[in-house]
This record gives sequence, structure tokens and C-alpha cells, in this order.
Amino acid sequence: MRTYRELFRAPEFTPLFLTASLQVAAQTVSGLALGTLIYTATGSPLLAALAMFGPALAQVVGAATLLSAADRLPPRAALSGLALVFGIGTAAQAIPGLPVWAVFAVLLGDGVLASLGGGVRYGLLNEILSRDGYLLGRSVLNMSVGAMQICGFALGGVLVATLSPRGTLLIGAALYLAAAITARFGLSPRPARAAGRPSAAETWRNNALLWSSKPRRYVYLALWVPNGLIVGCESLYVSYSPRHAGLLFACAALGMLAGDTLAGRFIPQRWRERLGGPLRLLLAAPYLVFALKPALPFAVAAVVLASVGYSASLLLQERLMSLTPDELSGHALGLHTSGMLTMQGVGAALAGAVAQRTSPSTGMVVMAATSVAVTLALAHGLRPERRKPHVRPSGATA
Repeated sequence: MRTYRELFRAPEFTPLFLTASLQVAAQTVSGLALGTLIYTATGSPLLAALAMFGPALAQVVGAATLLSAADRLPPRAALSGLALVFGIGTAAQAIPGLPVWAVFAVLLGDGVLASLGGGVRYGLLNEILSRDGYLLGRSVLNMSVGAMQICGFALGGVLVATLSPRGTLLIGAALYLAAAITARFGLSPRPARAAGRPSAAETWRNNALLWSSKPRRYVYLALWVPNGLIVGCESLYVSYSPRHAGLLFACAALGMLAGDTLAGRFIPQRWRERLGGPLRLLLAAPYLVFALKPALPFAVAAVVLASVGYSASLLLQERLMSLTPDELSGHALGLHTSGMLTMQGVGAALAGAVAQRTSPSTGMVVMAATSVAVTLALAHGLRPERRKPHVRPSGATA
């Protein structure tokens, strides 16, 4: 599967694409509204930032307790049910007079459940598409995330200004409801991929099983750490250039879209193994130019170029799937997503701490240099010749 036409002709891909796009739009619009609402109520930049990005840190709780359900729930019911729960939670946050602690309690619950949603969604994608179509399908979903975030932030800003933060939260809740309806009536009923009841103990066992394989361990570290450190660089755009932060975010999204398009559509199979390492270095190296405090045109060029390197995660996900039994695919992809988002939150916190003591440009350089060092340290374990095909259980691990 090498063309977008073939991809969208695949049964059920279009409703899955629409469900994911609607959820990202809902999350973006409601996140901006909630951050504005919390800042207005408390005057705290920290609480406003946590209102927007705190749920990502909560995903580590879900990764430790809920992920076994990703392969043990019928995908259609899980996706539609989760979207409905998110919609109800978003509508509840719009209730006038709701205490701040209650708002964050809802956010924490949403963040924990979101870890399950990623595993269900991408496990279903792996079912819908053939192995050779997963990379293209995931790249298109990534592209929709970038596009929906750009549109969502723009629409959210307009809605907050013209309606109110609470009115915008209700729009976000309606978008979640639309995602739930699309999943319920657009996807076919499928059985769970694995038998048994989900539990925290089963989640721990599967996490340990996935982590026990040295090749998978290297893939997970490469998916989580370099990416998270560079998101730390992005978290400093506002403090680096308050007037042009929006432009830098938009340019980062543009570079990511370009990279996902190239990796998903145009890079042939024989080049994918070789390009993973260079792309991970590309993700970090351009940020080293911020040591010189470059003028805006050079800063924009560096951001666009670096963000192309995010496409390395697509190639790593393809490798992860080749190392993972089908009955654990949802769990494995959910662990990837949860770990990645958690590390992004950690990267933002580390970058902010460094910038607080030094400067935003120094914070970017430190994060980028650390990302380069991690990529080089992991290179030996990611060499193609070290990879071994997984052995499907009963009992044996990859």
C-alpha cells in the first residue's frame, strides 16, 4: 500500500481517520479554553499550563494500570465510549462555579483514560491495514494531528474571544460527541484481539513482557527520549520570542507534516532502516544554532528543518510492530504513546527549569545536545543486524 487513494479505500480507515481528527480538534479547542479559564480564575501561569498539558503526564498512570484493556476490549465500543466520556467531562468543566480542584480531577481522569485510547486506536489501525500499509496510515493520522492542532488553536482563539471559555468548552464537548457517533456508526464490530479480563496485574505483566526484549527496549527508548527532549525545546518558544511564538509553533507543525509525508509516502522500504538514525539526529541538531541567538528567519528555518526529524518515530513504530505479536499490538502501541507523551511533559519541565536558571536559548541548546547524545548512545542497539523477529507465544518472547 503506497498511495493515499489505496489507503482511503481500505475498509474502515476513513471513519477511524475522522474519529481521530475530531478528537484532536476537540482536545485542542477545549484545552485552549480551559487554560484561559484557569488563568482568568487563578492568575497562575503554572496552573494554566498544567490545564493544557497536564493530562499528558497523567498517561503514565494509565500505562501502568489500564493498557492491558487495549487488546481486551472491542475496538468500536472502546473508541466510541471513550469519546463520549471525554465529551461529558469537557461539558462538566464548563459548569459555572466548578472548583479548580474539581477541574483538575476531571483532567487527571481524562489523562489516565487517554493512554487506553491510544492503544485501542493504533491497535485497530494495525488490524485494518496490512503490515506494509501501517506506516502510511500512521503518517496520515499524524498529519491530521498537526493540521487539526493548527486549525483547532486558531478556531479556539476565535471562539474564546467571541463566545467565552465556557462556551468554547461546550463546542469541544460537541466535537467529542461527533467523534463518538462517527466511531459507533462508521466502524464495524470487531472482537477483542486478546482473551481474558483486563487488570492492573495483566498490564504490568504485558509491560514486563514487552520490556524484556532488548531490541524492543531500544526501540521504546528511541521513541520516547529524543522526542521528549525536543518537545522541551518547543516549550520554550513563548519565552524565547513572545511576539513570534505562534509562528514558531506553526513552522514546527509544517516541518512535522512534511516529514510525515515523506516518510509515509515516498521513502522506500530499503531506505527506512538506514534513515532512522540520521532523522533522529536531524530532530535535535538544528536547535544547536540557538546558542547564537539567531534572527527570526534563521530560527524559523532551524525549527522547520528539525521538525522533519519527527518522522523518525514512524520508522521506529514500524520496527516495533515487526518485533511484537499481533495480540499485543494495541498494548505495545499504547505503551509507546503514553511513554512518549509522558517524556514530552518531562522534557518541557526540564527545559523550563534550565531556562529559569539560564535563558530560553540555553535551555534549547541543552535539550538538543542531550537529545543528540541519547541518539548516539542508542545507535548501537538499533542497528538492523541486531534485530531478531519475534516468536509468537506460547510462552517465548522476542
